[in-house]
Amino acid sequence: MMRQYVVRRLVSLLPVIFGVSLITFGLMGLVPGDPAEIIASHGKEIEPSQEQIEAVREELGLSEPVPLRYVRWLGRVVSGDLGDSLLSGHTVWYELSAHLPATLALAAGGMAVGLLIALPVGILSAVWRGGVVDQVSRFLALLGASVPSFWLGTILVLFFAVRLGWLPSMGRGGLRHFVLPCFALGLRASAVLMRLTRANLLEVLGEDYVRTARAKGLSERMLVLRHALKPSLLPVLTVLGLQFGHLLGGAIVIEKVFAWPGLGMLVVDSILGRDFPVIQGFALFITLIFVAINFVVDLLCRWVDPRVQYGT
Repeated sequence: MMRQYVVRRLVSLLPVIFGVSLITFGLMGLVPGDPAEIIASHGKEIEPSQEQIEAVREELGLSEPVPLRYVRWLGRVVSGDLGDSLLSGHTVWYELSAHLPATLALAAGGMAVGLLIALPVGILSAVWRGGVVDQVSRFLALLGASVPSFWLGTILVLFFAVRLGWLPSMGRGGLRHFVLPCFALGLRASAVLMRLTRANLLEVLGEDYVRTARAKGLSERMLVLRHALKPSLLPVLTVLGLQFGHLLGGAIVIEKVFAWPGLGMLVVDSILGRDFPVIQGFALFITLIFVAINFVVDLLCRWVDPRVQYGT
């Protein structure tokens, strides 16, 4: 059953990847600006002539019809070739792999911050429902879900880096460089996970078997940790995978605010420079990571709750 489920899920991912590639390639044709002109004038003080621009356009195949360019590009992608960067000349795989570790480290740090805030506060909020902790946590969840991450990042830089001078404001270095961007990135994820943890734990605490265990004299601490917490984390685990994918996408803005040398900086520079191969490669790459994370989460849900059946 598991093998059939894995094969079926992998096959179902192909239309998703194909759709993302088609949409991304089509949108590139709507972006204003001529990439051939940008490439021809790159690193030159004199404006390129029309002949030089046309030569670059022919070399890059930009003069061909869009459907033909897409078919040729898709054929190269299937073989593992995402093309070369129009700005740096390096392969797209090289550019992505060079910037990916910084983005993964930032996203992992943001997720760690989100979990460290969401799980304890969500559990305490459910156990002491209606109390001070519950009221404060609900306010913090609303605040975290409402505040944009780039605005929060700017405020953190102004207060902790500029005014107090406690933490660095930009760049990637030691652990101190992780604090501000990870907190700015993880606060929104903590708001979603906190509310979900509280709601699901409250639902499980109202189940019959929990009331029976409480009637038998089991302590509240053991009741929550041993009987109620694990079943309540199943929806949290599902959303956790989605949140990590969103953190990878949200890191684009945070990396620009904190000058973090990751995929976000690469994509922003590629958009400004009309580096279409890098933009298309990034879209496909993030799609693959996103669907892979959700696939792993589906398998973990079966491990957390054996009642979940493959294929249902």
